[in-house]
Amino acid sequence: MNRITTVEDNFLDDVIAVDERHRFKVYTQKDLQRIEQLQALSDDTRFEMLVVSSILPFRVNRYVIEELIDWTKVPEDPLYQLTFPQKAMLPAPMYEQMAALLKSGAASAEIHALAKSLRAQLNPHPAGQMELNIPLDELSGTKLNGLQHKYRETVLFFPGQGQTCHSYCTFCFRWAQFVGDKDLRMASTEAAAMHGYLARHTEVSDLLVTGGDPMVMKTKHLAAYLDPLTAPEYDHIRTIRIGTKALTFWPQRFVSDDDAAELISLFTRLIRAGKHVALMAHFNHWREMETDIARAAIERVRRAGVEIRSQAPLLAHINDNADDWARTWKQQVNCGIIPYYMFIERDTGASQYFEVPLVRVFEIYRDAIRQVSGIGRTARGPVMSAGPGKVEIQGFAEIHGEKVFVLRFLQARNPEWTHRPFFAAYDEQAYWLDDLKPAFGQEQFFFEQEYAAMHEGRIHP
Repeated sequence: MNRITTVEDNFLDDVIAVDERHRFKVYTQKDLQRIEQLQALSDDTRFEMLVVSSILPFRVNRYVIEELIDWTKVPEDPLYQLTFPQKAMLPAPMYEQMAALLKSGAASAEIHALAKSLRAQLNPHPAGQMELNIPLDELSGTKLNGLQHKYRETVLFFPGQGQTCHSYCTFCFRWAQFVGDKDLRMASTEAAAMHGYLARHTEVSDLLVTGGDPMVMKTKHLAAYLDPLTAPEYDHIRTIRIGTKALTFWPQRFVSDDDAAELISLFTRLIRAGKHVALMAHFNHWREMETDIARAAIERVRRAGVEIRSQAPLLAHINDNADDWARTWKQQVNCGIIPYYMFIERDTGASQYFEVPLVRVFEIYRDAIRQVSGIGRTARGPVMSAGPGKVEIQGFAEIHGEKVFVLRFLQARNPEWTHRPFFAAYDEQAYWLDDLKPAFGQEQFFFEQEYAAMHEGRIHP
């Protein structure tokens, strides 16, 4: 056992013990037979994993396997469901087609060709990400791949070095980033393009660095993107957000990695330059925060002055009950993390395995929020991050004898739509915004005509 001191910056008083067994080690599809814990499962189960991971991406690291998953409760264990492929994550015809090809001993080229064809059926880029979100360079007229500008105040940046994760979530709505298909990937290594766009767009106050997971990057690469934003021409960029699941999947990134101290120093420089720095942390279950190293990472980040906000979708098989959500939010408040969003699983990838009817989703949110104090009720939800914007389900009502969903936009492509209530017919079989119909006999929701014009290019979003 080696002991590594991680208190050069005086953010922690403790010494974190790091077992050599827990150095970062990752497993992908080709390593399935080498994961010791899987040998206790049946041959059929391991073959099912092979089939599903031939279409959807699979990647898991030793920390997740050894510290997070309770192997005595597999397959029901929520963190096993979060990271390991299950047969039902694919539609049955799709599964059978790939299974038959693998059993036939087909060449890898044939397997890859079928996988690419099947992936196209899984809505790889939902919510208009490729059609509407990618901005144009005003100087050249070309698309700025690796940037998205959906909402007026916020630009998303996908750094090329950050388009993977320490482990992959089975529900991931950006799974298309990880399957090796350049046509599906959103990424940029062009720091100058990002900096130039932000300098020209002074209406933008927030930069969200996302992926994948930017925390897989070496600090020197992240610093090359972010340090220039401290210059006066970027004074309008007030907030730098970093979307990450590293606090769950590799908390060592903030504590004992070789450049962990450099990362904390980068955060400190940005904050001292007047930037608000926030980790948009993905926590799907309260157990992810229970290890000593996770608590140490949270503490170190917070002591650097970085705000941590938590967000996650509600998922069948993982967290589809109110008690788990209430416990998660309470635990986050105790750790100094701000509960931020309960999302609804997007209509992409393995969504048919994880989706929960909207009626039930709202009931879970309502029953969970009732269990926490006011300080934990910062969690907004349930929210669909759909093409027109972030749509919140506020509840149900009966108006003129008709039972309806009460909805509103928390963010919208047209800021004028924001916080404007609208109503959908009550439907216990609806899973997503596209399943809902306008209430009161209306033909369209108020935003649909304008949103269609954006898709057709008649209105610039």
